[in-house]
Amino acid sequence: MRDAWAETLCDLAVENHDLLVLDGDLATSTRADRFAVAHPDRFLQMGIAEQNMVGVAVGLATLGYVPWLSSFAVFFTHRAVDQVRMLVAQTHANVKIGAAYAGLLTGFTGKTHQDVQDLAIMRAMPGMTVLAPGDATECVAAVRWATGTPGPVYLRLARDAGPDLFDDTYLFEPRRVVPLRDGSDVLIVSTGMQSARCLAAATLLETMGISAGVLHVPSLKPVDAAAVAEAAQRVRLVVSAEEHTIIGGLGGLVAEILSEREPRRLVRIGIQDTWGESAPNAFLLDRHGLSPERVAERVVMEFSRTAEPSRAAGR
Repeated sequence: MRDAWAETLCDLAVENHDLLVLDGDLATSTRADRFAVAHPDRFLQMGIAEQNMVGVAVGLATLGYVPWLSSFAVFFTHRAVDQVRMLVAQTHANVKIGAAYAGLLTGFTGKTHQDVQDLAIMRAMPGMTVLAPGDATECVAAVRWATGTPGPVYLRLARDAGPDLFDDTYLFEPRRVVPLRDGSDVLIVSTGMQSARCLAAATLLETMGISAGVLHVPSLKPVDAAAVAEAAQRVRLVVSAEEHTIIGGLGGLVAEILSEREPRRLVRIGIQDTWGESAPNAFLLDRHGLSPERVAERVVMEFSRTAEPSRAAGR
């Protein structure tokens, strides 16, 4: 996904001469180094100083530039959160935050660099658009949309490549939720690259006799709440699954929607109230219940506890 992000910015900069990339000395990891090679006059190396980088970006935005910031997500949402809040969100500055290495799967960086609270923090910030693409194609479309749309955008980027969900005909639209699979028993709502793992889980569930739909949410803010509620109407159990804490992220969002619009039993799969650790991807996904196998197991367990309404009423 980081490759798609960088290559798209290189392409966009050919036609948009106001596009800049500001880097926090992590260009080789985030792939911003490709932009530095392609457009050296519009690549600004800001050093290990994200707070300052945010301030400089806001100044450039006031001059008409479109600055994309590049660093690890955790440095934007924790170290520079005051600058993001005060300078970017409150002024509605045209600054785009390319938040790389978000989530658990950050290449053995461990709990200090794993950001599993970013969606909660950014979703609560007034005026901030929050996007979490599910694959490289959607990432390209989201970068193009964000570059051409005034206002602050937080783009959550996974470190590693994942399965393709969409083809080149895919059109990104903010707010829109994307049904990836229909199901009549359970609705799994997911975001980012967790959606691909949930699709695999739905396939496993089918072999167990459970029909599970998967609803992908690439835009956590704004979001089409009515579409989420409408999809929830058709099933007995709703499950949210995210590579993020269950507090305040996608699970929190779905809980808010259902409680206000369509009360349903909701099970939130994600990181519990705990820190991460340094380990291989497969280990971390299994440990936190996010691998396809663990998602399927959890759905089976929870679905068995959800009585069909007609049976519960003795009819």
